[in-house]
Amino acid sequence: MTVDEQIKKQFEKLLVEGSHLRHCVLWQDIGGWATSALHLLGISFGTGSDYYRQFSQMIPMFMTGATRIGGLRNIISSAKDDYEAGLGVNLQVRLSGELLGDFVALAKQALSDGHKDVAAVLASAALEDALKRFARLNGLDTDGKSMQDIVGALKAKGLVGGAQKTLFETMPKIRDYAMHAEWGKLDPASVNSLIGFVEQFLLSKFS
Repeated sequence: MTVDEQIKKQFEKLLVEGSHLRHCVLWQDIGGWATSALHLLGISFGTGSDYYRQFSQMIPMFMTGATRIGGLRNIISSAKDDYEAGLGVNLQVRLSGELLGDFVALAKQALSDGHKDVAAVLASAALEDALKRFARLNGLDTDGKSMQDIVGALKAKGLVGGAQKTLFETMPKIRDYAMHAEWGKLDPASVNSLIGFVEQFLLSKFS
C-alpha cells in the first residue's frame, strides 16, 4: 500500500470513528481522535494549511462547549474530498526534498571543514538524484540516461527555464569532475556554486 493510499484509508477511518463519537461532549472522550486527525491534516496538507489551522482553532472551541464534534468532523470530511481530488501535499516531492536536503547540509559542512572533494561528491550525488526524481515525477524515463540526457529532456519539456536553464549547462560538468575524481579541476568556489545550485533547485522543485 502506498503512502497516498494509507492517507486516504486513514481519512475514512477517522470519519467512521467520528460518526460514533457524535454524542460526545468531553475532550477526554475525543482527544485521541482529534489528535490523530490533526496529525493527518498536517501530513496531507501541511501545518500552514487552512484545514490544519481551522481544526486547531476549533479544538479549544470544543473544549469550552462553543462547538460540537460535528464541526471537527466536517473539516475532516472536506479535507478528505480535497485530498482525493489531488489537492493535498505531494508527499513524494516533500520527502524527496527532505532526504536530498540532508546531503546538501553534509556537503556544506564538508566544504566548511575544508574538504572540498567530499563536498563535491555529496553535492553531485544530490544533484543527480534530484534531477532523476524530478524527471520521473514529470513522466520522463531516466533509466540508463546520463545527467546530460536528463537535463536535455527537462529543457525540451519546458520544466526548467530562466537562469536555472543556463546553470544547467555548467553544473553537470562540475558533477563529472567530482564523480570521476578529477580533483584538480575543482576549487572551493565551484563546489560552493554547485551546492548553492542544488539547494535552490530543491527549494523550487521539492518544497
